[in-house]
Amino acid sequence: MDYISATFTTFGAILLLVSWIVLLINSSKEDFAWGLCTVILPPFSYFYGLFRLDVAWESILLAIAGCILVFAGLG
Repeated sequence: MDYISATFTTFGAILLLVSWIVLLINSSKEDFAWGLCTVILPPFSYFYGLFRLDVAWESILLAIAGCILVFAGLG
């Protein structure tokens, strides 16, 4: 793995973590149950973001950008 791939993967993972934290904050403000699901089952919480795009569009965009960077770094 060269340094460009490692950089893409690292920044992609950071973006995914930031998107999860933003989604955790948004879902906890909306409903306690969704906030708890976000903590316990992080991948499941992105369904909340897809169904509530008016509230969680920032975290979905960050997650998409993070996934693109991770896949670019692996490929």
